[in-house]
Amino acid sequence: MSSPRRHKKTILFLAANPKASTPLRLGEEVNEIDEGLQRSKQRNKFQLEQKWAVTPREMRRAVLELEPQIVHFSGHGVGEGGLALEDELGQVKLVSAKALASLFDLFKEQVECVVLNACYSELQAKAIARHIPYVIGMSQEVGDQAAREFAVGFYDALASGRSIEFAYDYGCTSISMEGIPEELTPVLKKQSEILAEPEPLQEVNEGSEASPLVALAASRSLQMLPSAFLETPEGSVSLESPFYVERPPIESSCYQEILKPGALIRVKAPRQMGKSSLMQRILYQAEQQGHRVVYLNLQSVDSEFLNNIDQFLQWFCASVANELNLDDRLSELWKGVLGSKNKCTNYFQRYLFATLNEPLTLGLDEVDQVFQHLEVAQDFFGLLRFWHEKSKNDATWQKFRLAIAHSREVYIPLNINQSPFNVGLPIELPELNQTQVSDLVQRHGLGWSSSEIDQLRSMVDGHPYLVRRALYEIAKGNLTLEKFLAIAPTEEGIYSDHLRRHLENLRNDPQLEAAMKQVVMAEGPVRIESSLGFKLHSMGLVERQGNDVLPLCNLYQIYFRDRLGVG
Repeated sequence: MSSPRRHKKTILFLAANPKASTPLRLGEEVNEIDEGLQRSKQRNKFQLEQKWAVTPREMRRAVLELEPQIVHFSGHGVGEGGLALEDELGQVKLVSAKALASLFDLFKEQVECVVLNACYSELQAKAIARHIPYVIGMSQEVGDQAAREFAVGFYDALASGRSIEFAYDYGCTSISMEGIPEELTPVLKKQSEILAEPEPLQEVNEGSEASPLVALAASRSLQMLPSAFLETPEGSVSLESPFYVERPPIESSCYQEILKPGALIRVKAPRQMGKSSLMQRILYQAEQQGHRVVYLNLQSVDSEFLNNIDQFLQWFCASVANELNLDDRLSELWKGVLGSKNKCTNYFQRYLFATLNEPLTLGLDEVDQVFQHLEVAQDFFGLLRFWHEKSKNDATWQKFRLAIAHSREVYIPLNINQSPFNVGLPIELPELNQTQVSDLVQRHGLGWSSSEIDQLRSMVDGHPYLVRRALYEIAKGNLTLEKFLAIAPTEEGIYSDHLRRHLENLRNDPQLEAAMKQVVMAEGPVRIESSLGFKLHSMGLVERQGNDVLPLCNLYQIYFRDRLGVG
Protein backbone atom coordinates (compact mmCIF):
# COMPACT_ATOMS: atom_id res chain seq x y z
CA MET A 1 0.00 0.00 0.00
CA SER A 2 1.39 3.40 -0.95
CA SER A 3 2.17 6.02 1.69
CA PRO A 4 -0.43 8.78 2.23
CA ARG A 5 2.33 11.25 1.32
CA ARG A 6 2.21 9.96 -2.26
CA HIS A 7 -1.16 11.65 -2.70
CA LYS A 8 0.17 15.00 -1.45
CA LYS A 9 2.85 17.41 -2.50
CA THR A 10 5.48 17.51 0.20
CA ILE A 11 7.01 20.88 1.07
CA LEU A 12 10.34 20.40 2.86
CA PHE A 13 11.21 23.43 5.00
CA LEU A 14 14.94 23.51 5.80
CA ALA A 15 16.21 26.08 8.30
CA ALA A 16 19.71 27.02 9.43
CA ASN A 17 20.71 29.87 11.75
CA PRO A 18 24.34 29.23 12.82
CA LYS A 19 25.64 30.58 16.13
CA ALA A 20 27.72 33.34 14.53
CA SER A 21 24.82 34.67 12.50
CA THR A 22 21.99 37.13 12.87
CA PRO A 23 19.04 35.51 14.68
CA LEU A 24 16.18 35.15 12.18
CA ARG A 25 12.48 34.69 12.87
CA LEU A 26 12.39 31.38 11.07
CA GLY A 27 9.86 29.91 13.50
CA GLU A 28 7.47 32.75 12.70
CA GLU A 29 8.02 32.18 8.98
CA VAL A 30 7.20 28.46 9.01
CA ASN A 31 4.26 28.95 11.38
CA GLU A 32 2.68 31.49 9.02
CA ILE A 33 3.30 29.20 6.04
CA ASP A 34 1.64 26.32 7.89
CA GLU A 35 -1.33 28.48 8.91
CA GLY A 36 -1.83 29.49 5.27
CA LEU A 37 -1.75 25.88 4.13
CA GLN A 38 -4.20 24.79 6.84
CA ARG A 39 -6.56 27.63 5.96
CA SER A 40 -6.65 26.85 2.24
CA LYS A 41 -9.35 24.83 0.49
CA GLN A 42 -6.68 22.53 -0.94
CA ARG A 43 -4.95 21.88 2.40
CA ASN A 44 -5.26 18.10 1.90
CA LYS A 45 -2.99 18.33 -1.14
CA PHE A 46 0.07 19.53 0.80
CA GLN A 47 2.27 18.02 3.50
CA LEU A 48 4.69 20.37 5.32
CA GLU A 49 7.85 18.80 6.75
CA GLN A 50 10.38 20.76 8.82
CA LYS A 51 14.08 20.27 9.54
CA TRP A 52 15.95 22.71 11.79
CA ALA A 53 19.63 23.57 12.34
CA VAL A 54 20.30 21.72 9.10
CA THR A 55 23.75 20.30 8.37
CA PRO A 56 24.74 19.19 4.85
CA ARG A 57 24.23 15.55 5.84
CA GLU A 58 20.76 16.26 7.27
CA MET A 59 19.82 18.17 4.13
CA ARG A 60 20.79 15.22 1.90
CA ARG A 61 18.93 12.72 4.06
CA ALA A 62 15.79 14.87 4.24
CA VAL A 63 15.55 15.17 0.45
CA LEU A 64 16.21 11.44 0.10
CA GLU A 65 13.83 10.16 2.76
CA LEU A 66 10.94 12.65 2.62
CA GLU A 67 10.77 12.78 -1.19
CA PRO A 68 9.66 16.44 -1.40
CA GLN A 69 8.30 18.12 -4.50
CA ILE A 70 9.14 21.57 -3.13
CA VAL A 71 12.32 22.28 -1.14
CA HIS A 72 12.45 25.55 0.79
CA PHE A 73 15.62 26.81 2.48
CA SER A 74 15.49 29.71 4.94
CA GLY A 75 18.66 31.15 6.41
CA HIS A 76 21.76 33.05 5.34
CA GLY A 77 23.59 33.24 2.02
CA VAL A 78 27.00 34.61 1.02
CA GLY A 79 26.74 34.84 -2.75
CA GLU A 80 29.65 33.02 -4.33
CA GLY A 81 30.52 31.52 -0.96
CA GLY A 82 27.30 29.47 -0.92
CA LEU A 83 24.46 28.89 1.53
CA ALA A 84 25.21 28.92 5.26
CA LEU A 85 24.19 25.59 6.77
CA GLU A 86 25.42 24.39 10.15
CA ASP A 87 28.09 21.94 11.24
CA GLU A 88 27.79 19.55 14.18
CA LEU A 89 28.70 22.35 16.62
CA GLY A 90 26.18 24.81 15.21
CA GLN A 91 28.82 26.91 13.48
CA VAL A 92 28.69 28.14 9.86
CA LYS A 93 29.18 25.48 7.17
CA LEU A 94 29.10 26.91 3.64
CA VAL A 95 27.73 24.77 0.81
CA SER A 96 28.62 25.86 -2.73
CA ALA A 97 26.32 26.28 -5.71
CA LYS A 98 28.09 23.42 -7.47
CA ALA A 99 27.43 21.05 -4.56
CA LEU A 100 23.77 22.07 -4.36
CA ALA A 101 23.32 21.62 -8.10
CA SER A 102 24.85 18.13 -7.86
CA LEU A 103 22.40 17.18 -5.10
CA PHE A 104 19.32 18.33 -7.00
CA ASP A 105 20.54 16.71 -10.20
CA LEU A 106 20.00 13.39 -8.39
CA PHE A 107 16.38 14.31 -7.64
CA LYS A 108 15.39 16.06 -10.87
CA GLU A 109 12.58 13.56 -11.48
CA GLN A 110 11.10 14.31 -8.05
CA VAL A 111 11.62 18.00 -7.14
CA GLU A 112 9.52 20.58 -8.99
CA CYS A 113 10.59 23.76 -7.24
CA VAL A 114 13.37 25.01 -4.92
CA VAL A 115 13.03 28.22 -2.91
CA LEU A 116 16.23 29.75 -1.50
CA ASN A 117 15.03 32.39 0.97
CA ALA A 118 18.50 33.76 1.69
CA CYS A 119 20.49 36.80 0.56
CA TYR A 120 22.55 36.66 -2.62
CA SER A 121 21.23 33.18 -3.46
CA GLU A 122 20.60 33.94 -7.16
CA LEU A 123 23.86 32.25 -8.09
CA GLN A 124 22.82 29.02 -6.35
CA ALA A 125 19.33 29.29 -7.86
CA LYS A 126 20.76 29.55 -11.35
CA ALA A 127 23.00 26.51 -10.85
CA ILE A 128 20.16 24.38 -9.45
CA ALA A 129 17.78 25.48 -12.24
CA ARG A 130 19.84 23.51 -14.76
CA HIS A 131 18.21 20.44 -13.17
CA ILE A 132 14.94 21.63 -11.56
CA PRO A 133 12.01 23.28 -13.43
CA TYR A 134 11.62 26.29 -11.11
CA VAL A 135 14.08 27.79 -8.61
CA ILE A 136 13.68 31.04 -6.68
CA GLY A 137 16.64 32.91 -5.22
CA MET A 138 17.44 36.41 -3.98
CA SER A 139 19.39 38.83 -6.15
CA GLN A 140 20.74 40.86 -3.22
CA GLU A 141 20.31 41.29 0.53
CA VAL A 142 16.78 40.62 1.67
CA GLY A 143 15.40 41.86 4.97
CA ASP A 144 13.91 39.34 7.37
CA GLN A 145 10.42 40.85 7.07
CA ALA A 146 10.52 40.88 3.26
CA ALA A 147 11.68 37.26 3.23
CA ARG A 148 8.78 36.20 5.44
CA GLU A 149 6.22 38.15 3.42
CA PHE A 150 7.41 36.56 0.19
CA ALA A 151 7.31 33.05 1.64
CA VAL A 152 3.83 33.44 3.13
CA GLY A 153 2.45 34.95 -0.10
CA PHE A 154 4.09 32.30 -2.27
CA TYR A 155 2.61 29.38 -0.33
CA ASP A 156 -0.78 31.05 0.08
CA ALA A 157 -1.03 31.16 -3.71
CA LEU A 158 0.21 27.59 -4.16
CA ALA A 159 -2.29 26.34 -1.60
CA SER A 160 -5.09 28.02 -3.55
CA GLY A 161 -4.20 25.91 -6.56
CA ARG A 162 -2.24 28.54 -8.52
CA SER A 163 0.87 27.83 -10.59
CA ILE A 164 4.42 28.32 -9.34
CA GLU A 165 4.86 31.33 -11.63
CA PHE A 166 1.68 32.94 -10.29
CA ALA A 167 2.74 32.14 -6.71
CA TYR A 168 6.10 33.81 -7.34
CA ASP A 169 4.41 36.98 -8.61
CA TYR A 170 1.98 36.87 -5.69
CA GLY A 171 4.86 36.62 -3.20
CA CYS A 172 6.58 39.65 -4.75
CA THR A 173 3.31 41.58 -4.60
CA SER A 174 2.95 40.62 -0.92
CA ILE A 175 6.26 42.36 -0.21
CA SER A 176 5.20 45.47 -2.12
CA MET A 177 1.78 45.73 -0.44
CA GLU A 178 3.46 45.74 3.00
CA GLY A 179 5.33 48.89 1.94
CA ILE A 180 8.70 47.11 1.79
CA PRO A 181 10.79 48.28 -1.20
CA GLU A 182 12.26 44.84 -1.90
CA GLU A 183 9.71 43.32 -4.28
CA LEU A 184 12.33 42.98 -7.01
CA THR A 185 14.77 41.04 -4.83
CA PRO A 186 13.25 37.54 -5.37
CA VAL A 187 14.12 36.16 -8.82
CA LEU A 188 12.58 33.17 -10.58
CA LYS A 189 14.89 30.94 -12.59
CA LYS A 190 13.20 28.60 -15.09
CA GLN A 191 14.98 25.48 -16.28
CA SER A 192 13.81 26.04 -19.87
CA GLU A 193 15.50 29.44 -19.96
CA ILE A 194 18.66 28.46 -18.10
CA LEU A 195 19.36 25.48 -20.37
CA ALA A 196 19.31 27.83 -23.35
CA GLU A 197 22.25 29.70 -21.82
CA PRO A 198 25.88 28.53 -22.06
CA GLU A 199 27.38 26.41 -19.25
CA PRO A 200 28.63 28.60 -16.37
CA LEU A 201 32.33 29.01 -15.66
CA GLN A 202 33.72 27.34 -12.55
CA GLU A 203 32.61 29.42 -9.62
CA VAL A 204 34.98 31.60 -7.67
CA ASN A 205 36.24 30.46 -4.25
CA GLU A 206 34.79 27.00 -4.74
CA GLY A 207 35.25 24.91 -1.64
CA SER A 208 36.63 27.79 0.41
CA GLU A 209 36.19 27.60 4.14
CA ALA A 210 34.20 30.15 6.10
CA SER A 211 36.28 32.54 8.16
CA PRO A 212 35.75 32.28 11.91
CA LEU A 213 34.92 35.98 11.75
CA VAL A 214 31.51 36.65 10.27
CA ALA A 215 29.34 39.72 10.60
CA LEU A 216 25.68 39.62 9.76
CA ALA A 217 23.55 42.65 9.05
CA ALA A 218 19.87 42.65 10.00
CA SER A 219 19.21 40.64 6.86
CA ARG A 220 19.82 37.15 5.54
CA SER A 221 23.29 37.98 4.30
CA LEU A 222 26.42 36.45 5.78
CA GLN A 223 29.57 38.35 4.90
CA MET A 224 33.23 37.84 5.73
CA LEU A 225 34.39 40.31 8.35
CA PRO A 226 37.45 42.43 7.54
CA SER A 227 39.30 44.08 10.39
CA ALA A 228 37.59 47.38 9.59
CA PHE A 229 34.34 45.91 10.91
CA LEU A 230 35.62 44.69 14.27
CA GLU A 231 33.22 45.82 16.96
CA THR A 232 34.28 48.30 19.59
CA PRO A 233 33.82 46.35 22.84
CA GLU A 234 31.56 48.80 24.64
CA GLY A 235 28.09 48.19 26.02
CA SER A 236 26.06 45.06 25.43
CA VAL A 237 26.96 42.66 22.63
CA SER A 238 24.30 42.88 19.93
CA LEU A 239 22.23 39.86 18.93
CA GLU A 240 23.86 39.69 15.50
CA SER A 241 27.41 40.01 16.83
CA PRO A 242 29.89 37.18 16.15
CA PHE A 243 31.74 38.17 19.34
CA TYR A 244 29.23 36.94 21.88
CA VAL A 245 30.65 33.89 23.67
CA GLU A 246 28.24 31.50 25.31
CA ARG A 247 29.01 30.20 28.79
CA PRO A 248 27.23 26.82 28.90
CA PRO A 249 24.92 25.82 30.43
CA ILE A 250 23.88 29.36 31.42
CA GLU A 251 22.21 30.39 28.16
CA SER A 252 20.27 27.16 27.67
CA SER A 253 19.12 27.17 31.31
CA CYS A 254 17.83 30.74 30.96
CA TYR A 255 16.13 30.05 27.62
CA GLN A 256 14.27 27.09 29.10
CA GLU A 257 13.37 28.88 32.33
CA ILE A 258 11.90 32.02 30.75
CA LEU A 259 9.28 29.92 28.95
CA LYS A 260 7.87 28.58 32.21
CA PRO A 261 4.72 30.26 33.62
CA GLY A 262 5.66 32.82 36.28
CA ALA A 263 9.40 32.46 35.59
CA LEU A 264 11.91 34.62 37.47
CA ILE A 265 15.58 34.77 36.44
CA ARG A 266 18.16 36.69 38.48
CA VAL A 267 21.41 37.56 36.70
CA LYS A 268 24.20 38.90 38.91
CA ALA A 269 27.71 39.88 37.89
CA PRO A 270 30.05 42.87 38.13
CA ARG A 271 29.90 45.56 35.48
CA GLN A 272 31.07 44.68 31.96
CA MET A 273 30.72 40.95 32.54
CA GLY A 274 27.87 40.45 30.05
CA LYS A 275 24.65 40.81 32.06
CA SER A 276 22.90 43.06 29.54
CA SER A 277 24.06 40.90 26.62
CA LEU A 278 22.57 37.81 28.26
CA MET A 279 19.40 39.72 29.13
CA GLN A 280 18.87 40.69 25.49
CA ARG A 281 19.23 37.07 24.41
CA ILE A 282 16.77 35.87 27.04
CA LEU A 283 14.23 38.42 25.82
CA TYR A 284 14.87 37.47 22.21
CA GLN A 285 14.23 33.81 22.96
CA ALA A 286 10.97 34.74 24.70
CA GLU A 287 9.93 36.89 21.74
CA GLN A 288 10.67 34.01 19.37
CA GLN A 289 8.19 31.91 21.34
CA GLY A 290 5.44 34.49 20.91
CA HIS A 291 5.90 36.53 24.10
CA ARG A 292 5.56 40.31 24.22
CA VAL A 293 8.82 41.56 25.68
CA VAL A 294 9.77 44.77 27.46
CA TYR A 295 13.30 45.84 28.39
CA LEU A 296 13.80 48.57 31.00
CA ASN A 297 17.20 49.80 32.13
CA LEU A 298 16.65 51.44 35.51
CA GLN A 299 19.56 53.79 34.92
CA SER A 300 17.07 55.69 32.76
CA VAL A 301 14.92 56.58 35.78
CA ASP A 302 14.96 60.31 36.58
CA SER A 303 16.07 60.92 40.15
CA GLU A 304 12.80 62.67 40.99
CA PHE A 305 10.96 59.36 40.69
CA LEU A 306 13.28 57.52 43.08
CA ASN A 307 12.27 59.38 46.21
CA ASN A 308 8.59 58.44 46.24
CA ILE A 309 7.14 54.96 45.67
CA ASP A 310 3.92 56.31 44.14
CA GLN A 311 5.81 58.36 41.54
CA PHE A 312 8.22 55.51 40.87
CA LEU A 313 5.46 52.95 40.25
CA GLN A 314 3.64 55.37 37.96
CA TRP A 315 6.88 55.78 35.99
CA PHE A 316 7.26 52.00 35.95
CA CYS A 317 3.74 51.36 34.64
CA ALA A 318 3.93 54.12 32.04
CA SER A 319 7.32 52.87 30.83
CA VAL A 320 6.08 49.30 30.36
CA ALA A 321 2.98 50.53 28.51
CA ASN A 322 5.14 52.76 26.31
CA GLU A 323 7.40 49.84 25.34
CA LEU A 324 4.28 47.88 24.42
CA ASN A 325 3.04 50.81 22.29
CA LEU A 326 0.01 51.24 24.54
CA ASP A 327 -1.45 54.41 26.06
CA ASP A 328 -0.45 54.72 29.72
CA ARG A 329 -4.04 55.51 30.88
CA LEU A 330 -2.68 56.55 34.28
CA SER A 331 -5.12 59.43 34.58
CA GLU A 332 -8.03 56.98 34.73
CA LEU A 333 -6.39 53.90 36.25
CA TRP A 334 -4.40 55.52 39.08
CA LYS A 335 -7.37 56.67 41.12
CA GLY A 336 -8.94 55.75 44.42
CA VAL A 337 -7.76 55.16 47.97
CA LEU A 338 -5.83 51.96 47.29
CA GLY A 339 -2.11 52.09 47.93
CA SER A 340 0.43 52.49 45.14
CA LYS A 341 1.40 48.83 45.08
CA ASN A 342 -2.23 47.75 44.74
CA LYS A 343 -2.75 50.25 41.93
CA CYS A 344 0.33 48.98 40.16
CA THR A 345 -0.83 45.36 40.52
CA ASN A 346 -4.27 46.24 39.15
CA TYR A 347 -2.65 48.18 36.29
CA PHE A 348 -0.84 45.08 35.14
CA GLN A 349 -3.66 42.64 35.82
CA ARG A 350 -6.69 44.60 34.62
CA TYR A 351 -5.10 46.64 31.85
CA LEU A 352 -1.85 45.18 30.47
CA PHE A 353 -2.67 41.48 30.83
CA ALA A 354 -6.25 42.05 29.70
CA THR A 355 -4.99 43.86 26.59
CA LEU A 356 -2.32 41.33 25.65
CA ASN A 357 -3.13 37.88 24.32
CA GLU A 358 0.46 36.72 24.74
CA PRO A 359 2.65 36.19 27.83
CA LEU A 360 4.54 39.29 28.95
CA THR A 361 8.27 38.95 29.61
CA LEU A 362 9.84 41.90 31.42
CA GLY A 363 13.59 42.45 31.59
CA LEU A 364 14.79 44.82 34.32
CA ASP A 365 18.44 45.77 33.93
CA GLU A 366 20.68 47.70 36.36
CA VAL A 367 18.24 47.39 39.25
CA ASP A 368 21.14 48.46 41.51
CA GLN A 369 19.98 51.97 40.68
CA VAL A 370 17.13 51.50 43.14
CA PHE A 371 19.19 49.99 46.01
CA GLN A 372 20.34 53.32 47.41
CA HIS A 373 16.74 54.55 47.75
CA LEU A 374 15.72 52.35 50.65
CA GLU A 375 11.98 53.00 50.93
CA VAL A 376 11.37 52.72 47.20
CA ALA A 377 13.59 49.63 47.00
CA GLN A 378 11.82 47.80 49.80
CA ASP A 379 8.37 48.44 48.35
CA PHE A 380 9.30 47.80 44.71
CA PHE A 381 11.24 44.58 45.25
CA GLY A 382 8.63 43.38 47.71
CA LEU A 383 6.03 43.94 44.97
CA LEU A 384 8.03 41.90 42.46
CA ARG A 385 8.25 39.05 44.96
CA PHE A 386 4.48 39.30 45.56
CA TRP A 387 3.83 39.02 41.80
CA HIS A 388 6.11 36.00 41.59
CA GLU A 389 4.19 34.30 44.40
CA LYS A 390 0.87 35.11 42.71
CA SER A 391 2.05 33.42 39.53
CA LYS A 392 2.19 30.05 41.30
CA ASN A 393 -1.58 29.81 41.60
CA ASP A 394 -3.08 32.66 39.60
CA ALA A 395 -3.55 31.84 35.89
CA THR A 396 -3.50 35.53 34.97
CA TRP A 397 -0.13 36.12 36.60
CA GLN A 398 1.34 33.01 35.01
CA LYS A 399 1.46 35.13 31.85
CA PHE A 400 4.11 37.27 33.58
CA ARG A 401 7.81 36.33 33.28
CA LEU A 402 10.60 38.39 34.84
CA ALA A 403 14.36 38.66 34.34
CA ILE A 404 16.39 40.89 36.69
CA ALA A 405 20.04 41.91 36.30
CA HIS A 406 22.18 43.62 38.93
CA SER A 407 25.84 44.15 39.79
CA ARG A 408 26.03 44.71 43.51
CA GLU A 409 25.26 42.37 46.34
CA VAL A 410 21.85 43.11 47.81
CA TYR A 411 22.66 44.81 51.10
CA ILE A 412 19.35 46.60 51.53
CA PRO A 413 17.29 45.08 54.36
CA LEU A 414 14.56 42.96 52.78
CA ASN A 415 12.34 40.53 54.62
CA ILE A 416 13.30 37.05 53.45
CA ASN A 417 9.70 36.49 52.35
CA GLN A 418 9.51 39.81 50.50
CA SER A 419 12.68 39.61 48.43
CA PRO A 420 12.86 38.54 44.78
CA PHE A 421 16.60 37.91 45.23
CA ASN A 422 16.26 34.53 46.95
CA VAL A 423 13.76 32.88 44.58
CA GLY A 424 13.70 31.93 40.92
CA LEU A 425 16.71 30.86 38.86
CA PRO A 426 19.95 32.48 40.11
CA ILE A 427 22.62 33.13 37.47
CA GLU A 428 26.08 34.40 38.40
CA LEU A 429 28.19 35.05 35.32
CA PRO A 430 31.73 33.66 35.57
CA GLU A 431 34.86 34.82 33.78
CA LEU A 432 35.63 33.24 30.41
CA ASN A 433 37.61 30.02 30.63
CA GLN A 434 40.70 29.03 28.60
CA THR A 435 38.65 27.54 25.76
CA GLN A 436 36.34 30.55 25.52
CA VAL A 437 39.24 33.02 25.45
CA SER A 438 40.93 30.95 22.73
CA ASP A 439 37.67 31.02 20.76
CA LEU A 440 37.54 34.83 20.99
CA VAL A 441 41.16 35.05 19.83
CA GLN A 442 40.23 33.07 16.71
CA ARG A 443 37.14 35.18 16.08
CA HIS A 444 39.39 38.24 15.99
CA GLY A 445 41.51 36.59 13.30
CA LEU A 446 44.60 36.28 15.51
CA GLY A 447 46.60 33.10 14.93
CA TRP A 448 48.07 33.03 18.41
CA SER A 449 49.90 30.15 20.04
CA SER A 450 48.74 28.76 23.37
CA SER A 451 51.66 30.59 24.98
CA GLU A 452 50.46 33.96 23.66
CA ILE A 453 46.91 33.25 24.84
CA ASP A 454 48.30 32.39 28.29
CA GLN A 455 50.14 35.73 28.39
CA LEU A 456 46.88 37.57 27.73
CA ARG A 457 45.04 35.56 30.40
CA SER A 458 47.82 36.12 32.92
CA MET A 459 47.16 39.84 32.67
CA VAL A 460 43.34 40.03 32.50
CA ASP A 461 42.23 36.49 33.38
CA GLY A 462 38.88 35.81 31.65
CA HIS A 463 37.16 39.15 32.25
CA PRO A 464 34.99 39.48 29.07
CA TYR A 465 35.42 43.22 28.58
CA LEU A 466 39.14 43.27 29.35
CA VAL A 467 39.76 40.33 27.00
CA ARG A 468 37.70 41.76 24.15
CA ARG A 469 39.22 45.23 24.48
CA ALA A 470 42.72 43.80 24.25
CA LEU A 471 41.88 41.60 21.25
CA TYR A 472 40.14 44.48 19.47
CA GLU A 473 43.11 46.82 19.80
CA ILE A 474 45.60 44.14 18.75
CA ALA A 475 43.47 42.92 15.82
CA LYS A 476 43.12 46.52 14.61
CA GLY A 477 46.91 46.85 14.64
CA ASN A 478 46.92 49.55 17.32
CA LEU A 479 49.02 47.43 19.69
CA THR A 480 51.25 44.39 19.71
CA LEU A 481 50.82 41.80 22.43
CA GLU A 482 54.19 42.79 23.89
CA LYS A 483 53.26 46.49 24.04
CA PHE A 484 49.88 45.64 25.53
CA LEU A 485 51.45 43.62 28.35
CA ALA A 486 53.88 46.44 29.12
CA ILE A 487 51.36 49.29 29.43
CA ALA A 488 48.06 47.56 30.35
CA PRO A 489 48.36 48.10 34.16
CA THR A 490 49.19 51.80 33.73
CA GLU A 491 47.18 54.90 32.88
CA GLU A 492 49.01 54.98 29.54
CA GLY A 493 47.27 51.77 28.58
CA ILE A 494 43.91 50.96 27.01
CA TYR A 495 42.22 50.40 30.39
CA SER A 496 42.94 53.88 31.74
CA ASP A 497 39.30 54.94 32.17
CA HIS A 498 38.30 51.53 33.53
CA LEU A 499 41.06 51.54 36.16
CA ARG A 500 40.57 55.15 37.23
CA ARG A 501 36.83 54.58 37.71
CA HIS A 502 37.58 51.72 40.10
CA LEU A 503 40.23 53.81 41.87
CA GLU A 504 37.78 56.67 42.41
CA ASN A 505 35.16 54.30 43.83
CA LEU A 506 37.70 52.86 46.25
CA ARG A 507 38.87 56.27 47.42
CA ASN A 508 35.28 57.34 48.05
CA ASP A 509 35.00 54.53 50.61
CA PRO A 510 37.97 54.42 53.05
CA GLN A 511 37.01 50.96 54.33
CA LEU A 512 36.95 49.53 50.80
CA GLU A 513 40.25 51.25 49.99
CA ALA A 514 41.91 49.77 53.05
CA ALA A 515 40.52 46.33 52.22
CA MET A 516 41.81 46.51 48.64
CA LYS A 517 45.25 47.55 49.93
CA GLN A 518 45.27 44.44 52.10
CA VAL A 519 44.30 42.27 49.13
CA VAL A 520 46.92 43.55 46.68
CA MET A 521 49.71 43.51 49.28
CA ALA A 522 49.24 39.79 49.87
CA GLU A 523 51.02 37.20 47.75
CA GLY A 524 48.02 34.86 47.87
CA PRO A 525 44.44 34.62 49.12
CA VAL A 526 43.71 36.80 52.12
CA ARG A 527 40.80 36.98 54.54
CA ILE A 528 39.08 40.34 54.96
CA GLU A 529 35.84 41.44 56.62
CA SER A 530 33.00 39.56 54.93
CA SER A 531 30.89 42.51 53.77
CA LEU A 532 33.95 44.26 52.30
CA GLY A 533 34.90 41.09 50.44
CA PHE A 534 31.42 40.87 48.96
CA LYS A 535 31.54 44.51 47.88
CA LEU A 536 34.92 44.12 46.19
CA HIS A 537 33.63 41.01 44.47
CA SER A 538 30.53 42.90 43.30
CA MET A 539 32.83 45.52 41.80
CA GLY A 540 34.65 42.75 39.94
CA LEU A 541 38.00 43.48 41.58
CA VAL A 542 38.49 40.21 43.45
CA GLU A 543 37.63 36.56 43.16
CA ARG A 544 36.71 34.29 46.03
CA GLN A 545 38.60 31.27 47.24
CA GLY A 546 36.53 29.82 50.03
CA ASN A 547 36.25 32.54 52.65
CA ASP A 548 39.29 34.36 51.27
CA VAL A 549 39.75 36.69 48.31
CA LEU A 550 42.55 37.61 45.91
CA PRO A 551 42.81 40.09 43.00
CA LEU A 552 40.80 39.02 39.98
CA CYS A 553 43.83 39.42 37.72
CA ASN A 554 47.38 40.76 37.58
CA LEU A 555 46.08 43.93 35.93
CA TYR A 556 44.37 44.93 39.17
CA GLN A 557 47.14 43.73 41.47
CA ILE A 558 49.85 45.68 39.64
CA TYR A 559 47.81 48.86 39.13
CA PHE A 560 46.38 49.15 42.63
CA ARG A 561 49.66 48.27 44.34
CA ASP A 562 51.09 51.32 42.63
CA ARG A 563 48.14 53.73 42.90
CA LEU A 564 47.23 52.83 46.48
CA GLY A 565 50.84 53.28 47.56
CA VAL A 566 51.59 49.73 48.66
CA GLY A 567 54.05 48.74 45.94
